[in-house]
Formats: sequence, structure tokens, C-alpha cells
Amino acid sequence: MDSYFSPMNEVNILAKLADLKEDQYRQLLALGAMMELLVEKGVLSREEIAQKTSELDHAKARPPYPTA
Repeated sequence: MDSYFSPMNEVNILAKLADLKEDQYRQLLALGAMMELLVEKGVLSREEIAQKTSELDHAKARPPYPTA
């Protein structure tokens, strides 16, 4: 029996995935709070944030790796 595919290894992988989801949630929450503060303080407008988001999204439209 290959230990790589053991049930315990699968549980560990799923636990790591759950941790990653929690980390991503906290990062998005922090990012959202920072954006709100920048808008509230007049440093950036919502339109500027939307424009930059769109620019970055279009720049990353082609993945840097081959796709099937």
C-alpha cells in the first residue's frame, strides 16, 4: 500500500486546504479594509481602484504557463 494515498494523508491535505481558505479570507478582508480606508481618506477613489483592477486583470488574461 502506497502511503502517499493513505486516508490520513488525504485528511492532512484537506486540512491544509481549509487553512489556505481561511488565510485567503483574512487576506481579502484586510485588503477590503485597506481599500475602504484609502477611499475614506481621499487617497484613492473607487473608480481608480476599479480601473487599476481592470488593467491588472487584462494584463493577466494570458496565463504564464501552457494550458491544455
